[in-house]
Amino acid sequence: MKRRPSKPAGAGERSAAPPKIAGRAVFLVGYMGAGKSTVGRVLARRLNWAFEDLDDRIELCEGRSVAEIFRHSGEAGFRRAEEAALQQALREAREGSAKVIALGGGAFVPPANAARLKAAGVPTVFLDAPVEELWQRCQKQVSELDAVRPLLETREGFGELYQTRLPSYLKAALRVDTSGLRVEEVAEQIVNVLDLEEKRP
Repeated sequence: MKRRPSKPAGAGERSAAPPKIAGRAVFLVGYMGAGKSTVGRVLARRLNWAFEDLDDRIELCEGRSVAEIFRHSGEAGFRRAEEAALQQALREAREGSAKVIALGGGAFVPPANAARLKAAGVPTVFLDAPVEELWQRCQKQVSELDAVRPLLETREGFGELYQTRLPSYLKAALRVDTSGLRVEEVAEQIVNVLDLEEKRP
């Protein structure tokens, strides 16, 4: 039996309808290892929309990698670049750009960014999983794909940062527990709950 997506803690399974889509865009939020980019690509393919990882936009605008930004400008410098990239992406969404956008793990945490997304009326989807599973996914990415995660250090620190960010993630319009689900199943839940129209090429 497939799991049904759940709402934030303290609410019913669906206490309120997802926000109305302004233009055609969905923003995926969540912690490292949640599968935002992987799910985002599959979801975009089902909708025949474009997919974008916000980190890619940041690297293009800055002319350097995320790791280099952290190394030379610190996390504060990266967050400034991230905020600018998000504002740019939202402008495009208001213009009707059909796109699924995966945000970095910390992009939804600053209240100003969350407020911008809410004001734009675009649906935000929190992809979640148990911390241990998220940690194992990240370790696998680092070892197999040579992925760079500037904030990935110790297991203890990883869990503490997740707990710190969790209250912000729970403000998303929809929470989907990805534990034990295939990527296609997660994408299907998002399509169904947000009542999105599939237009496969």
